[in-house]
Amino acid sequence: MEENNRWIENKMVEKFVCNGKNIILIGTAHVSKESAELVKEVIHREKPDTVCVELCATRLKSIRDSDSWRNMDIVKVIREKKSMFLLINLMLASFQKRIAQKFDIKPGQEMINAIEAASIENAEIIPVDREVQITITRVWRSMGFWEKIKLMFQLILSLFSSEDITEEEIEKMKQEDILQTLLADVKKEHPIIERVLIDERDQYLAKKIRIAPGEKIVAVVGAGHLAGIKRYIGVDNSYLGERGDKQNFVESNRSSSSYQDIDISKLEELPEPDLFTKTLKWLIPGLIVVLFAAGFFMKGSETGTDMIWLWIGINGLFAGIGSLVALAHPYSIISAMIAAPITILHPMIAAGWVSGLVEAITRKPKVRDLESIPIDIMSVRGFWRNSVTRILLVVVFTNIGATIGAFTAIPIMLKIIN
Repeated sequence: MEENNRWIENKMVEKFVCNGKNIILIGTAHVSKESAELVKEVIHREKPDTVCVELCATRLKSIRDSDSWRNMDIVKVIREKKSMFLLINLMLASFQKRIAQKFDIKPGQEMINAIEAASIENAEIIPVDREVQITITRVWRSMGFWEKIKLMFQLILSLFSSEDITEEEIEKMKQEDILQTLLADVKKEHPIIERVLIDERDQYLAKKIRIAPGEKIVAVVGAGHLAGIKRYIGVDNSYLGERGDKQNFVESNRSSSSYQDIDISKLEELPEPDLFTKTLKWLIPGLIVVLFAAGFFMKGSETGTDMIWLWIGINGLFAGIGSLVALAHPYSIISAMIAAPITILHPMIAAGWVSGLVEAITRKPKVRDLESIPIDIMSVRGFWRNSVTRILLVVVFTNIGATIGAFTAIPIMLKIIN
């Protein structure tokens, strides 16, 4: 009996009544063996109608279909402007995989256990998290240019960081998910990230759990979301201990909260760039054209021509350096250097898309590259060795280089005409 009731005393398990349904909320650490075992034990003991998991539909599909990488079309990813988001996803997966490997547990094992246990108990499995691409996009669009650069370097540094993490530090991660951990420094300077990563997802999770089908529901979520979910879900009654009958949910005011109706469609919207960002996208190309014109009319044709060559040289150089850092094919580096001075003048085209497509054509990924992505992302060398991830790096680093080149060239051009 003591073994069977062990989970009831766990602070990460809470029972309550909501919307006429009995809900068992389990807070987990995403790389904890204890959490993974707890999930399985609770589901088998409670035999719920429904198991809600903190996964979006895409991630649930990838867990069920481990060979989904084979179907990736990298050219389509570039054309749909999803290179950055795919690269960030892979870096996050790398961080989690290496920590999980260090402590001999499969990454996301608690969610895998939840899915397997739900299948055994014939419970319906419901993914209740927001699509990860929407979350990352909302974070990305809330950040300024230098914050984005800082985030990218922080993610790259994370490829080296898991070696020194202790098991005690892993336990601290019970209060955060992987993305929150990696964004810890950035979100201090940019509070809106905290809102997108935590508060919005708390609302989303709460609403999806509340409307999930079935009379008894087990919800498996990261421990850092427990308080927020309880705040937004609208708890009618709370059960914090066994009273003889495992079906007995008794009233307690300690966890009570008033239900807030949440429109999750609003949380799924991709926000339009603000007016400043929209203006800036056209302002920079406009400023460059004005500088060229000023050079020709104020300083003469020779100075104007020199400014054009200066622009081409600086912008092309930095874009080339960016693609070189990604170990791009020589053709890709050349294409980056040629495209950058031109594409920076058009906000709808990016130099990285050009060099990335050239890289995809010259070093077309093979089936083995797609199959080995889960293994290659475990190391820094693997990111650069795998043809698929290297293409993503070429796109991202070329764009970063081209942007730095533009911000370097403009002040020099201003000095020339002054």
